[in-house]
Amino acid sequence: MTPPEPVQAVKQRRDSALASLVDAVPYAQFLGIYFERHGDELTALLPYDDKLIGNPALPAIHGGVIASFLEVAAIIELRWTTIWADLEAGRLTPEEMTQNLPRLPKTIDFTVDFLRSGLPRDGYARARVNRSGRRYASVHVEAWQDNRARLFAQATGHFLMPQTG
Repeated sequence: MTPPEPVQAVKQRRDSALASLVDAVPYAQFLGIYFERHGDELTALLPYDDKLIGNPALPAIHGGVIASFLEVAAIIELRWTTIWADLEAGRLTPEEMTQNLPRLPKTIDFTVDFLRSGLPRDGYARARVNRSGRRYASVHVEAWQDNRARLFAQATGHFLMPQTG
């Protein structure tokens, strides 16, 4: 009987795989987006930076930054859910991902609802995959700042899944 894998090794494998996915989106680095992971659940974080302000009179985070934050959160969540089983079963390793990253889904359409101004502070987002098939996926994303119940934006996106093989 094989002993269970040490918990630190499991965490490191998952964190390395997630870092590989996020590193594949250069605009995420430019905006400073990163992800916190708890098991298979991801929360995207957009740390406040003065460069994110679109209207200094309010001040408010630029709408394009908010939309990009939501789209990155959706794409990473969608890809994370599709590689999770292979990652956990050992069929996909972080090392393989670094050398041969699984292709990311392509956006078909992405609709953003701006519910209130993005204030000059950190933003958080969680995405939920509504449907994921071999060719098509639908994802919903919600973003908040200080209070999870007070969303400042939400979005729904449809994605073309990368073809394997």
